[in-house]
Amino acid sequence: MLDKLREIEKSAVDALQAVTDQAALEAWRVKFLGRSSALMGVFSGLGQLSKEERPAVGQAANRVKVALEAALAERGEAVKAASLAKSLEEEQLDVTLPGRRSRIGRLHPATQQLRRVLDIFAEMGFQVYTSREVETDEINFQALNFPPHHPARELQDTLYVEAGERGDNPLLLRTHTSPGQIRAMREASSKSPDSPPPIRIVLPGMCFRSEQITARSEVQFNQVEGLAVGEGITFSDLKGTLSDFARRMFGLEVRTRFRASYFPFTEPSAEMDVECFVCGGKGCPVCKGSGWLEILGCGMVHPVVLQNGGYDPRRYTGYAFGMGPERQLMLRNKINDIRYFWGNDVRFLEQF
Repeated sequence: MLDKLREIEKSAVDALQAVTDQAALEAWRVKFLGRSSALMGVFSGLGQLSKEERPAVGQAANRVKVALEAALAERGEAVKAASLAKSLEEEQLDVTLPGRRSRIGRLHPATQQLRRVLDIFAEMGFQVYTSREVETDEINFQALNFPPHHPARELQDTLYVEAGERGDNPLLLRTHTSPGQIRAMREASSKSPDSPPPIRIVLPGMCFRSEQITARSEVQFNQVEGLAVGEGITFSDLKGTLSDFARRMFGLEVRTRFRASYFPFTEPSAEMDVECFVCGGKGCPVCKGSGWLEILGCGMVHPVVLQNGGYDPRRYTGYAFGMGPERQLMLRNKINDIRYFWGNDVRFLEQF
């Protein structure tokens, strides 16, 4: 049996010297180290040997196996090096070809627009205030002067978190960023109840509504809420702030207008339009022939909301506004489908 092992080793080593490629190397491994190889047959036959022969044959077989595996690894490195040298010698490399550019990530277009908005208001002295996405009915609706049976509070429009009976103050996904007004005012007034400090903040964040997904509506979208509370604040301050914002965002020559509107948490309320950037106010499909595009809602903070936030409406006034960054981006870039923002289509995202 020991003679047989020496013959196996010699035959394998001689055959390995003739191997010149990976395919032949794999064939050699199967022939001399595979399950059906002669060497593995020696291991299988150890049980038939006498007790005296078995240790010597077993040690010799293990030695041959280790030696062949080492020779295989060494020959594999040599074959690999030879193959690389041959390819470099035979294949031509055109060093004048341009290199392949690596693809890098970038900010989502909605995030880019959100940062533009926040940067503008930061330059105007507003601080960023973040609020929670899961709210209570009391903060999301009641404190903001929504009547008990307002349509926005129905299941068809609001995504409630709690299952079963909702009770008087259920948890829900906020439908707008306006609840942050209440939390910001209560946080400020709690530090000095008799004389709360003035507030000038913007509140960015994601909002959620149970709506049918269309080209113009989504179940989730970003909003930026603005709030300024203090003594002597007037509607003129609101108009001046938002007009300045429009010039910084859309250009110094942009024209704006305010239209009367209604929101439960502001009185009086208005909507702000900017002149259509596509047609210059002449009328086109983007502005539906009107020459104007609505970009936000605003108004003076309702006295009930001020009181719910801990501010005395007889002493303090304030204004608030809410805008959608995605809508502004759609208007600026003539995007006709809001679903593009959350579709994760690289062809769309790479344009920003």
